[in-house]
Amino acid sequence: LVTAQRIDREQSCESVLQCVLRCEVIVEGEMRVYGIEVEITDVNDNAPSFREAETELRMSEMTAPGEMTAPGSRFPLRDAQDPDAGANALQSYELSGDAHFSLAVQAGPGGDQRPELVLAKALDREEAAFHELVLRASDGGEPARTGTARIRVAVLDANDNAPVFSQAEYTVRVPEDVPVGSALVTLTATDADEGLNGHVKYSLKKITEKASKIFELAAETGAITLVRSLDFEEGDSYELLVQAHDGGELFDTAKVAITVTDVNDNAPELTVSSALSAVSEDAPAGTVVALLHVQDRDSGANGEVRCSLDGGVPFRLEKSFEDYYRVVTARELDREEVPEYNVTVRAADGGSPALRSSAVLALRVLDVNDNAPVFAEARYSA
Repeated sequence: LVTAQRIDREQSCESVLQCVLRCEVIVEGEMRVYGIEVEITDVNDNAPSFREAETELRMSEMTAPGEMTAPGSRFPLRDAQDPDAGANALQSYELSGDAHFSLAVQAGPGGDQRPELVLAKALDREEAAFHELVLRASDGGEPARTGTARIRVAVLDANDNAPVFSQAEYTVRVPEDVPVGSALVTLTATDADEGLNGHVKYSLKKITEKASKIFELAAETGAITLVRSLDFEEGDSYELLVQAHDGGELFDTAKVAITVTDVNDNAPELTVSSALSAVSEDAPAGTVVALLHVQDRDSGANGEVRCSLDGGVPFRLEKSFEDYYRVVTARELDREEVPEYNVTVRAADGGSPALRSSAVLALRVLDVNDNAPVFAEARYSA
């Protein structure tokens, strides 16, 4: 078994900690199948990277006790992405550039690191209208790889009410065949301020590259719309982080969990992996004449496949290895009675309605000397 091309673990096993590639080897003469598993180990070939190399944050100055931007206030930052695994993945963040700010890193529910900008000293717009910072992300490789993002903080006049989402987390379940253009959910945040400080806009603060091509967020309405067809077999769940911010750039954050449900949109795939073209008429019952492979990309009942042979033929199906079946003789054959067979193998999934597929196996019966000559009459007179 040799590699046919360069293997990229991050491309072959997206978001999977242990990358295992599987294949099967068929020994045709023996009608046997062997499963092979190849584990792909990670190397540190990716540096941490930020989706945006430069970010601007707009913060209000503190004008009175209890103001939103008092020392200790925290502001979520865009996290870095590193597709490598284990020690080669993203390990740490560090912040440099200004004594007014420090860095805190929170652990997410999945163990991911979420950087936050912490206000260490009160801001004064009259003292400094802008602050320039550098956020550096490092992985644990030897040597370590790093990525940086520049953060520019603009100091604004005070705004004392932040937008508030109607709920902290939105959960959506949609079938994979929902039409493109459908609005899946509309997020709502309200702000008690008036004018520009109370005008709420919505933006995506965390979304994967894959999800960004499927979903679109309307900045003014908070509606999340489908812009590309869903496919349960390509992805069954997505998580978005949405921020609602007002004209003064105060904000609230909500999580959107989108679950894609399966529909029966894939028919079973039936393949004749190995087959005989002919079999002797004196072959004993149970002789293997073909090896079949069946699979269905759907899940649950939609992906459960039942196989059967058309009736009236002296053959039957037997389960082999995982998704493989054997076609075997059910009894001895008689070439003088039937010289060849067209055996139809059928597969149907458990969907409603069920999707089906079939294949035809042509098989000749080879002659053996099992008949003696027979005279037309037992006695002749001349």
